[in-house]
Amino acid sequence: MYFELALLAYLIDLWVGELPGKHPVMWMGDYITYFEKKFYANRMMPGAILVFSLLALTGLISVALVYLSRLFPKELELIVLAILASTGIAMHLLHKSVSEVLESEQPKQAISYLVSRDTETMTEQDIYKAALETWAENLSDGVIAPLLYLLLFGLPGIAIYKAINTLDSMVAYKTERYFYFGKVAAWLDDVANYIPARLTALMIVLVAPKKQASLRCLFKDGNKLESPNAGYPIAAMAGALGVALGGDAYYHGQLKHKPTLGVSVYSINSAIVRQSLAMKNKLDISVIGFLGLGSLLT
Repeated sequence: MYFELALLAYLIDLWVGELPGKHPVMWMGDYITYFEKKFYANRMMPGAILVFSLLALTGLISVALVYLSRLFPKELELIVLAILASTGIAMHLLHKSVSEVLESEQPKQAISYLVSRDTETMTEQDIYKAALETWAENLSDGVIAPLLYLLLFGLPGIAIYKAINTLDSMVAYKTERYFYFGKVAAWLDDVANYIPARLTALMIVLVAPKKQASLRCLFKDGNKLESPNAGYPIAAMAGALGVALGGDAYYHGQLKHKPTLGVSVYSINSAIVRQSLAMKNKLDISVIGFLGLGSLLT
């Protein structure tokens, strides 16, 4: 277990945020784009080759970086690995990005950077709802899942997880172009996020202003979405705030019918979004406390 590494990487992300230079996820995206241009065919085999070639390449590079870091003194080795690992954690960026939706003079444009749904016809309430769902779902994808794989497998674990997540965000859409090409990427992302999504939901319950309501909503509505994972943190957040999330939305010009998660006790507005973002402090304390305790005991 890599408690010290995970703790230091999380603290670096909180204090520094995004490091200068080209982010590793952008390099992964460049590879995916190159492969798609050269070898795309809407069949499962080319998609599977894309997935496993990117995972192999990511694994080899991350293992090489681990071995290279051993050239440094032991204390410096940990710092170097933590800096590298921090690029896979997105608590700072996620919180900042959702906050910017509230502060932006063009909130539709701000939310369009965070969601895959169509934003042109969104109402103000739709924008705030999308911001809440992004905050809840990406606490799993951008924070808890990367930390879990870093904790279990070190730098290669978080690097390979980010590759899986990047593949899912780029080629796993259920559109005509990606229906077969992205199937392996989508399946692998579902598997990789199965445990982290549920851990994230339980953490939201732990720090929720309405813990019992959050827990009830989690068990009642967590499994309602088509995704086997996304509904759990979103349902926990809906119950925590007393709002209804989910529901119909447009994707790629098509209306997609989705179930509602939670009960609308309060209307969704900027104050509700700020209330959800304020949960970050308790989440940080919980994560740091757990990793710090683990560091002391191992």
